[in-house]
This record gives sequence, structure tokens and C-alpha cells, in this order.
Amino acid sequence: MADGEKVDVYLSLGSNVGDRKDYLDTAKKLLSPCIEALEASSIYETEAWGYTDQPDFLNQVLYGKTVLKPRELLSCLKGIEERMGRKETFKYGPRVIDIDILLYGEEVYQDDVLNIPHSRLLERAFVLVPLAEIAPEVIHPLEGRKIQDLLSDVDQSGVKKVSS
Repeated sequence: MADGEKVDVYLSLGSNVGDRKDYLDTAKKLLSPCIEALEASSIYETEAWGYTDQPDFLNQVLYGKTVLKPRELLSCLKGIEERMGRKETFKYGPRVIDIDILLYGEEVYQDDVLNIPHSRLLERAFVLVPLAEIAPEVIHPLEGRKIQDLLSDVDQSGVKKVSS
């Protein structure tokens, strides 16, 4: 990728504290320094994953374009989470907003804090369902399979669409 060239990115947004829908909407508005948001999935409600003794999440996936490198994008997203009041609690704990990079073009990127594609993407229906809604034909760079095909490998029963 040449400097300044725009890259397709897919982000997941999740919230399970307070006015969850408002937090998703606010995060989308604050993303403009990081990405040019072009498409959003429907919003889905799911039970908490990892640590389950907490409120249900609202989840959504966004597609956009960015000129930022992966670590710059991550830094921008973490700044939005902080600005929105996210406090680090414990792994998989409740949060006002969680923004993850799912895919960054066709790149595979890994360092001590960032894995692209997202390391748990293949096991999370709450991410695969909305991702398949807006990007069914996108190929997972490590699996070599379309997102819609990967979706068939996970249990989707706990993922409920709440708004388009």
C-alpha cells in the first residue's frame, strides 16, 4: 500500500452499558478522523461473551476506508473509546463502547497488541452475522474463505437483529 492510499477496513462496535444504541451512534460519529464510514450493518443484540454475568450487548459492524496504518488506526479507535468514557475493568467485562479492527484490506498484521484479522473473528457469531450482512463475499485473508461461508461454521442462535 502506498502512503495516502485508502484501505478497506471493517470494524466491530459493541456496547452493553447505559444507552447502548446511543453509544453505538456516538462512536460512529466520532470515527471520522480514523475512517471514512461508508456502510453499517443492522444492530444485533447478543448475550455477553467470555464473562457472561453482565447485560446483553448491542453489536454492529462498519465498513469504511482509511489512510491510517494499522497501529495508527488502533490508536485512533482507543482514543474514541477513552473519550466516550470506557474504563478498563477486566477481560470481557462490561463497557460503554468497544471498537475492534476486524479486517484491514487483505493484510495480515500481528504484533504485541494487534492481530489483523481479529484473532477471535472466526468464533464470534455476534461479529460474523453483521459482517456477513454487509460483506458476504469478502475473503478472510488467512482462511481463504468468504465471510458468508465462515458464518455457517458458528452457532448463530443467540444473535437477534434489533434494528436495520
